[in-house]
Amino acid sequence: MQPDTSCQKLGPIWLAPGISRFNGVAFLYASFVSIAFISLINVLQAYILTEHLAVPADEQGTLTGDLAFFHEIITLVLVAPAGILSDRIGRRPVFVFGVLMLAVGFACYPIASSVFELTIYRCFYAVGTACVGGMIGTVIADYPQEMSRGKLIAASGMLNGLGLVVFASVLGRLPNMFRDSGATAIEAGQYTFWIVASICLFSALILQVGLKGGPAARVEERIPLRHLITAGLSYARNPRIALAYGSAFAARADLVVVGTFVALWGVTAGTAQGISTADALERGTLMFVIAQVAAIIWAPFMGIIIDRVNRVTAQAVAMTLAGSGYLSMALVSSPLDMAAWPAFALLGAGQISALFSSQGLIGQEAPEKERGSIVGVFGICGAVGILFATVVGGRLFDSIAPAAPFVLMGIANAVLLVWSVVVRIKAPGLMIKKVQKAADVSEPA
Repeated sequence: MQPDTSCQKLGPIWLAPGISRFNGVAFLYASFVSIAFISLINVLQAYILTEHLAVPADEQGTLTGDLAFFHEIITLVLVAPAGILSDRIGRRPVFVFGVLMLAVGFACYPIASSVFELTIYRCFYAVGTACVGGMIGTVIADYPQEMSRGKLIAASGMLNGLGLVVFASVLGRLPNMFRDSGATAIEAGQYTFWIVASICLFSALILQVGLKGGPAARVEERIPLRHLITAGLSYARNPRIALAYGSAFAARADLVVVGTFVALWGVTAGTAQGISTADALERGTLMFVIAQVAAIIWAPFMGIIIDRVNRVTAQAVAMTLAGSGYLSMALVSSPLDMAAWPAFALLGAGQISALFSSQGLIGQEAPEKERGSIVGVFGICGAVGILFATVVGGRLFDSIAPAAPFVLMGIANAVLLVWSVVVRIKAPGLMIKKVQKAADVSEPA
């Protein structure tokens, strides 16, 4: 496939007609900040629960899970309308509005005087998440020419991870820095959240100036929900698609458990040891960062595995890593100890492996004519996994042990490992080498 050389180029990436290099740079900036904005609330929230609202430690897991549950429900309800609206008025206003709603959530969170108020502010934040999360995927489909799509996806994914690591590393230390400068515990939390809100406002300005305006040049087909579910589920007769649906449930739940409960575990463990909440947040955030750095480092190797072996085999490899990582949390006595670093690194590698392998499998198996429906059901299975992990995981965190949500997902990944082995034996599907040879034969001489 030859590029349209009349269009602009951003490094090695050929941009679609009408997309300028400046638009491309603005999107890469959005990739760097957006996933961090979407994830940071769970990293910093434990500080608010402890210092601002004085929620007892044995209730924080349940409350954290419930807040994440309501958040995900709002996101599920709004993500489709946000996509439809972006088709009509353009991607930029929906994207900018989403970032502004994230700013409202961050600005209001540290002034909440009750759990009810905190829940209301989390709803504002969830509206922003629905818009921003949906627009990241939509804009990444709009901006590149087809032969550069993989490059832009890879660049965006790397910036997602890098932004999350950078923001979590820096912001997790801010409450401690403000305390050392003489601020009260509550003021330290307010200043930290307001700094994030300010960065959101600055980012909204950059996106307003940098992203392409006007109606969308490319409008995605919006499949009615009933048809999507009916058609998508009908393809579950294919054992590899059924496996991919199951892996979506586990992979998305894996992600939310790490994002929701690692920092909370650090804060509850630290305060139980008599450490200040600010110190505990900083040290707990470090464990989260270690997991994310390990995920970034391991991601290219998992990508090579997915491209070199049968996709079901890759799924089994991923579930082995994920199961080992999550079950290893049962051996962690405190997430604040350096001895826990290898376990959290394995956790991060397993988390990213589960996500990549599930996407690779569904991408191979979904036939083009029903791809929208199958990928839609794949996403619904992931959303159900998130809801399960937040509600059940939060209660296990409080009633059994902070490691319990991780062990729960370790068991789920182990079940997927057994399922993968069974499918690999009975219905392995196409081998990668055979697919490549078939493609080579089909190409004209």
